Amino acid sequence: MSSNNNTRETRMSRNADRQSGPQKPHHGWRTFRRILYVIVAVIVLGILAGAGLFFYYAQSAPKVTHSALSSDASTRVYDANGKVISRLGAQNRTYVKSDQIPALLKKAVVSTEDRRFYKNSGIDPVRIIGAAFSNISGSSLGMQGGSTLTQQLVKLSVFSTAASDRTLKRKAQEAWLALKVDHDYSKDQILEYYINKVYMGNGVYGMQTAAQYYYGKKLSQLNLSQLAQLAGMPQSPTNYDPIHYPKYATQRRNLVLQAMAKNNVITSAQAQEAEAVNVQTGLVKDHTTSTQISAKTSKVVDAYLKQVYAELKTKGYNTTSGGLKVYTNLNMGAQKKLYDIVNGSTYISFPSDKFQVGSTIVNPNNGKVVAMIGGRKTGNVTFGLNRAVQTDRSSASTAKPLMDYGPAIQYLYYPTYEPVKDTEFTYPGTTKKLYDWDRKYQGTITMRKALYESRNIPAVRTLQNVGISKATTFLKGLGMTFDKTLTLQNGIGLYISSEQEAAAYAAFANGGTYYKPYLVSKVVTQDGKAHNYLSTGKRAMSSATAFMLTDMMKDVMTNENGSGRSAAISGLYQAGKTGTDSYPDDYADKVPDGATMDSWFTGYTKNYSVSVWTGYDKQFQTGHYVSETQTTIAQEIYKYEMSYLASKSTNSDWTKPDTVTETRQNGKTEYYVTGHPGTVSDTTATSQYGSTNTTSSSAYSSNGQVTTNSSSRNTTSTTTESSTSKESSSTEQKPTGGTGDDDTTTSSSTTTSSSTSTTTGGTTDAGDNNHTNSNDDTNS
Repeated sequence: MSSNNNTRETRMSRNADRQSGPQKPHHGWRTFRRILYVIVAVIVLGILAGAGLFFYYAQSAPKVTHSALSSDASTRVYDANGKVISRLGAQNRTYVKSDQIPALLKKAVVSTEDRRFYKNSGIDPVRIIGAAFSNISGSSLGMQGGSTLTQQLVKLSVFSTAASDRTLKRKAQEAWLALKVDHDYSKDQILEYYINKVYMGNGVYGMQTAAQYYYGKKLSQLNLSQLAQLAGMPQSPTNYDPIHYPKYATQRRNLVLQAMAKNNVITSAQAQEAEAVNVQTGLVKDHTTSTQISAKTSKVVDAYLKQVYAELKTKGYNTTSGGLKVYTNLNMGAQKKLYDIVNGSTYISFPSDKFQVGSTIVNPNNGKVVAMIGGRKTGNVTFGLNRAVQTDRSSASTAKPLMDYGPAIQYLYYPTYEPVKDTEFTYPGTTKKLYDWDRKYQGTITMRKALYESRNIPAVRTLQNVGISKATTFLKGLGMTFDKTLTLQNGIGLYISSEQEAAAYAAFANGGTYYKPYLVSKVVTQDGKAHNYLSTGKRAMSSATAFMLTDMMKDVMTNENGSGRSAAISGLYQAGKTGTDSYPDDYADKVPDGATMDSWFTGYTKNYSVSVWTGYDKQFQTGHYVSETQTTIAQEIYKYEMSYLASKSTNSDWTKPDTVTETRQNGKTEYYVTGHPGTVSDTTATSQYGSTNTTSSSAYSSNGQVTTNSSSRNTTSTTTESSTSKESSSTEQKPTGGTGDDDTTTSSSTTTSSSTSTTTGGTTDAGDNNHTNSNDDTNS
């Protein structure tokens, strides 16, 4: 028994030993190990895939040549004939060889841009990781990014700097080319290329040229503080400009000095001594250098180039370091002619050098802006106020075809002989009266006569019948939008630019299609990629509306009572409209009778649309008025410029579309929209609009459709204006997008903001002066 018991105990002991011995791996550990394997596998596959994608992109990388590395990165601008007209202010670069570059400058650049420059092979993984960590921790002094100095050189030499081109493919190709550049060129060569290529602000490329521009010295003559200043500028040359932004320039220079001390290329004592120097010490007052384009040419194209700059910026291009080739729609012959007309004394006798002009010329068939003048006698100012695109001055009666008569033909089917009332008128809901330039009433006249004589009352009555809503829709089709609701008074004055107006009138010229105006036709980036631009036309009105407006506006220049007779050109098929904006009543006694603040003329042929504004920047300053005789200057500018343009193009008349019917009224040729002849038999109908008497050829039915019949009748609008006019009968509304940066002095009667102009001054025309008083409104 005991033997059996012992045997049993022995087995139990062995079993216990086995249970207390080594155990198999736990299930959780096995799971973790499998996950780890998967992670490692994913990482390896990711690396392999990334490497494969990298080399795939690298195969299609552009070539990098010595020429590309050594050239500057300025943007070249061409006219419509492919001739270079500007490098957007870039100066002739003084190239400096490596042995002439101060060693201290090289050390400053390396300390600032790429501390591991002499150790890396063009790309630096350690730098990329370090930059990421430093950016998170904020410990980099703002000096180090992820790209090496070699990569920055490649980017400036080969690739587009547009934000849209910052892709993974581009970054891979940039890294690949940096490896090649590092392999093919020495470190000193790479530094030489970089120092000569970088943009240094104020149109200057390369640090040698910058030394001359800012300090009037060679690089070898600069002290430590000045060299550190130049080394730090390429990151943001505009903000670190010591001339205009000494505070930020000082901060940047000091960061460079601290980086140099950290790299042990200078001592802390030397850094502190250089930091104590005023950043503007040693700057020269005369910053002129030889220019690539003549000063004369630069002045001629100044306003146009400023708009080219603005257009490129909206498209995302960097014009200072992008190495772009920009092809524009500029007709240099037309531009020079316009410049000579407004700046010389051969064509026009201007009252003073302060008398200003803003003008834009548009091709009606595609929206191309072919010429633009932003001012006259502007002195040495570069890219100053461009009055051609300002929207803070009333367009006066040039608004009438846009807001009154155009919508009337389009929506109410007015014929050219539509009877309109030139009788006493008071803005609904107010005691404010509207007058014509001569403060007389002509009774019932035709729409044609009201337009070419630029009578105000018939224009506003017509707008009243059309309705603000439909008029605003018509304007929107012509590229003009507004922040707030327009009012009846805008029928004799809109705050729009000459560029907007030239493009809008161009739609009349081409048969009713609106093209958004544009200056840049093509951009070629450094990588050779071409980006083409054009304006897609949109139907803004019927061909009938465009033709009938054009036919009426021919009379503006040819009729003996037309307001634009000074713009007439014998034998040329053209049409146009005048506009003058007179002073508010509380200021009128300070200027001679007939004096105006603004005088316009906008006219067109089938080939060109030209809009001209004239006046003074500070129209309320003593003597800064446009006299009655000087209101024709805008017409004369147009006449001389259009004569030149016409001599370079065909002269053809507009063809009546099938939707228009010709008729004879009172012995004259008139037109109506086919099917809507209207009537002139009854001129005694009384309108629902206060004292407004209007006989219309068409009327809105209760469902909003246009109806016609053979007898005269009242015209009712789908939009009632009394409430609007009651609140803002003296408000002229600016469109959105106005710059409003004109230095304009206003009186207590005029309040201007970026979106609204409330004025007691109305809009006038030569022969139909438009001025608004607190109690009455006169326009011509």
